[in-house]
Amino acid sequence: MQPQARSVTLIGAPLEEGSGRRGAAMGPAALRIAGVDQTLIDLGHDVVDAGDVHVVPARDLPNHPKAHNLRVVGAFTRALEAGVYEAATAGRFPLILGGDHSLSMGTVSGMARYAAEQGRPLFVLWLDAHSDFNTPATSPSGNIHGMPVAYFCGKAELAEILPKDRPFVDPQNVFQVGIRSVDAPERDLINEHGVNVFDMRWLDEQGVAAAIRQVLGAVSDVNGLLHVSLDVDFLDPEIAPGVGTTVPGGATFREGHLIMEMLCDSGLVSSLDLVELNPFLDDRGKSARILVELTASLFGRRIFDRPTRAA
Repeated sequence: MQPQARSVTLIGAPLEEGSGRRGAAMGPAALRIAGVDQTLIDLGHDVVDAGDVHVVPARDLPNHPKAHNLRVVGAFTRALEAGVYEAATAGRFPLILGGDHSLSMGTVSGMARYAAEQGRPLFVLWLDAHSDFNTPATSPSGNIHGMPVAYFCGKAELAEILPKDRPFVDPQNVFQVGIRSVDAPERDLINEHGVNVFDMRWLDEQGVAAAIRQVLGAVSDVNGLLHVSLDVDFLDPEIAPGVGTTVPGGATFREGHLIMEMLCDSGLVSSLDLVELNPFLDDRGKSARILVELTASLFGRRIFDRPTRAA
């Protein structure tokens, strides 16, 4: 079955202040150089590049000793929440080019607002080595890219970046796949709030297809919307080295593509983050190209359509 053509809006989020390392701000440029826009156009989709989000620090936010660079991250959160909501309301698919994972505080919040207005629950598929469910009180580093899931679930106090009465994501609607690095207090919070976790042992024993079927079944049963957030470190660093938080033992190239192909077949995905790409740490654009390939699978490229690359 030929996938339905989508109207896609690319939104660049050159944000690196949520991490403890510089370089992720170059991620959007690397993904564009790797051809994310033309790849989707070649697959028959309508693509508009809205450019990069540019912000000034939010001076109304406090400096937080346990949430580093809160004013910059907060400004990006506000801009991305508005931009993603606007794109979704216009009937377009928001595809966010990152940027560190703190950007999901804004992107998921924007989709949560849109979903609430549609009267539909929002689900989040979190493809990542890390659970990112820390709060300022539990984070060992104070880096906000380890807090976005707790934030958009309403469990992390980070001043009033967005209105307190904004729609939150139910933690039980969050499905984390590929997890293999979790802090002890973070693990307690995940268990307390009922986040669904398919760690690498689960995937080794049951397979990624079984996990994704559970996710898609949950979304389909209640006519939900599905936001996918793909961190480069979901993949094994031997495959995708361009990330500042490498954890050995990640997903394989084929597992990544199988997930994206199943998501494409479902027709349930409404938005996508590509995050934590650090071109400074990459090997000749290898990780950026892989992210674009995975995106192509989500948007309908099939195995027999894949070009053969010269060595």
